[in-house]
Amino acid sequence: MDTIISILDATRQILRTAYVIILAVTAVAALIAWLARSRRISPFSPFGRVSRRFIEPALAPVDRIILRAGGTGTATPLWSFVLVLFLGAAAIFVVTVLRDGAITFSHATSRGAGGIARLVVAWTFGALQLALLVRVLTSWLGGTHSAVGRLAARMTEWFLTPLRNVLPPFGNIDLSPLVAWFLLSIIQGIVMRAL
Repeated sequence: MDTIISILDATRQILRTAYVIILAVTAVAALIAWLARSRRISPFSPFGRVSRRFIEPALAPVDRIILRAGGTGTATPLWSFVLVLFLGAAAIFVVTVLRDGAITFSHATSRGAGGIARLVVAWTFGALQLALLVRVLTSWLGGTHSAVGRLAARMTEWFLTPLRNVLPPFGNIDLSPLVAWFLLSIIQGIVMRAL
C-alpha cells in the first residue's frame, strides 16, 4: 500500500507542475488567438501566423461547441482556457482523492475490523452526500435525466421523500437536500462515535 501511496504522491506532484506549465502556455496561446480573432493584431504578423498555424487547429473542437451554442468565435480562446483550467484541476483532485483514500484505507486496515467498519461507514455517508450534491447540480444544470442524474436520484430519493413530506413548503425552493446533508452529517457522527 505504501508503494501505491508514493506513486500517487509522485503523480500528484507531476500533475501540479505540468498543470502550471500547461496553464501558462494555454493563457499565452489564448491571448494570441483572441488578439488575432478580434483583429487587434494583423493576421499576417508573426503572432497572427503562429495563431493560424498552431493555435487555431487546437481550438477547432472548442470552436465548434461555442458556435453551436450561439457564441462568437472571439469567445473561444477564453473558453478553451477555462476548459484547461477545470480539466487540470479535476485531474489533480481525482489523484488527491485516490491518494487520501489509499491512506485512509491503509490506516483502517491496520486497526482491524473496527477500523474497516469505520471506513465503510465513512465511505457510505460520503457517497450519499456526494449523490446529494450531484442531484442538486444536475437539477440546476438540466441533467436530471442523464445517467448520473438518475443514479443520484435513486441513491437519495429514499430519504428525501420523507423529508419533503415533513418540511413546510418554502415557495419553489426544495430545502430537503440541504436538510438531508446536515442530517447525514449528524447521523454519521453518531454512528462513528458508536463504533
